[in-house]
Amino acid sequence: MNPVLQLSAQDWLSLFNHFASLSLLAVGGAITTAPDMHRYLVDETHWLSEAQFTSSIALAQAAPGPNILFVALMGFNVGMNAGAGLGGGWMSTGLASLGVLLTLLGIMLPSSVLTYTATRWAHQHRENLGIRAFKSGMAPIVIALLLATAWLLTLSHNQPARDWPLYALTALTTLVVWRTRVHMLWLIGLGAVLGALGWV
Repeated sequence: MNPVLQLSAQDWLSLFNHFASLSLLAVGGAITTAPDMHRYLVDETHWLSEAQFTSSIALAQAAPGPNILFVALMGFNVGMNAGAGLGGGWMSTGLASLGVLLTLLGIMLPSSVLTYTATRWAHQHRENLGIRAFKSGMAPIVIALLLATAWLLTLSHNQPARDWPLYALTALTTLVVWRTRVHMLWLIGLGAVLGALGWV
């Protein structure tokens, strides 16, 4: 568990600003910015532990609802660490709520305004060759950012001799998603069953 963090008003503002800047880079969704979130929250500021970071992503991906929930969990964990965890009472609850608010507003507000404005403009000029080329060029960037996130989550295990079933399951799932029309929820459910049985 992390020691209690002493976060100043400037630290909270920096948290918001970092997520706001990532918001404008979140091509393909906020999950594509996870490597930089890891660099900032775990490696640079030490506001989250490695386990808190990976658990935030894993829990949010497994839960029903929008993909962006992992950002709220990261903000929640930063606030909890600043408020002495679950034993911190109302102070922890307030700081966790502040963390959720700042990270979610930071990651959603700039990109939402930009998306709304750019979409209106692009729709009015949809036949423009530059607009069509831009859309085509973004696909490989999104795929590369998703692969970087997958690689980061894979490295957190760092025990390839023991975790080979996870790698095999990941490769098999990737192949099934790529080559079939099996719904993603079936694959998530299968992964949960295999994990509950202790096979992965």
